[in-house]
Amino acid sequence: MDWTTVVGVAAGAVGTVALTPVVVSAAGFTAGGIAAGSAASWMMSAAAVANGGGVAAGSAVAVLQSVGAAGLSGAATTVVASVGGAVGGAVARAVSWFL
Repeated sequence: MDWTTVVGVAAGAVGTVALTPVVVSAAGFTAGGIAAGSAASWMMSAAAVANGGGVAAGSAVAVLQSVGAAGLSGAATTVVASVGGAVGGAVARAVSWFL
């Protein structure tokens, strides 16, 4: 593994962990609840209609609201960093072919 791949893995892992709460909050999943008129409110409405009026525990909306309210758990941080590192490493490897 060359140094560009190592840098890509590290940047991908750190970047995704740092940006995930920002993106989730920007989508409308905030510490104060789901923001009116946001993508999150649209998702919650669609989920409620599909589930007969409520949002199912463990659904994407419920998980994203949890992240918006409390941040990433330890396990979620590990998963997000792993995926980000894998993508960062793959991108760095692809870019290194052209260098």
